[in-house]
Amino acid sequence: MTDRFDLSGRVAIVTGASRGIGKAIAETFALAGAKVALASRKQEALDEAARTIRAEGGEAVGIAAHSGDKRALCNLVEATVARYGRLDILVNNAATNPHFGTILDADDSYWRKTIDVNVMGNVWLTQAAVKQMRGGGKIINVASIVGLTPGRYQGIYSLTKAGVISLTKTLATELGPDNIQVNAIAPGLVKTRFARALWGNDDLLAHVLAQTPAGRIGQPDDISGIALFLASSASDYTTGAVFVLDGGVTASSI
Repeated sequence: MTDRFDLSGRVAIVTGASRGIGKAIAETFALAGAKVALASRKQEALDEAARTIRAEGGEAVGIAAHSGDKRALCNLVEATVARYGRLDILVNNAATNPHFGTILDADDSYWRKTIDVNVMGNVWLTQAAVKQMRGGGKIINVASIVGLTPGRYQGIYSLTKAGVISLTKTLATELGPDNIQVNAIAPGLVKTRFARALWGNDDLLAHVLAQTPAGRIGQPDDISGIALFLASSASDYTTGAVFVLDGGVTASSI
């Protein structure tokens, strides 16, 4: 039964993989036997993350690519296949959230940046990746619970994450006949550098904890287990689903 979670012989791309949730997912995939291409903007941080994985006996390489740049994402897929010979798993994890405030106060540049990275980046990378998924594959999109219920002062980010959830379901229907399963993970608040503005504010953190039955916020490793399931053959009959990992926040708000 445990062999169903074995990723030996498979190749994965994980974006936003130099730290946080992406790094935890990449490390988990490597420990399960996958060869992993780590992607983010800064090569130095990627190289450090890849060295950590190799030191633990895994196989990984860092390939710098901005998730808002279509050409860079195409190059990412090409470089991964050139190095490892195939592509089986894609994790669209990279995201940005430059605006904390109301939608009506947001400058157009914030809209463009957030949509390009959080939505179009997923589209562009998926377009390139599926061409290399011979006989099947796995696509995992990292959304957010604010894609289900908008977060206060996170309107643009929430809108894009709702788009990621809709994109996931649409791709699942379109790619099902090609034996490619597409699913989404919707985390709640996780202690990452990306979310520091939330968990680093005592008042905001207290507000979140008061609504969280688990009594704590998430850690990156809390997300990597479901990602392994969705990347493995154990999830071959699972597609178009959204997995909420939030310590019970959304359940308690119903």
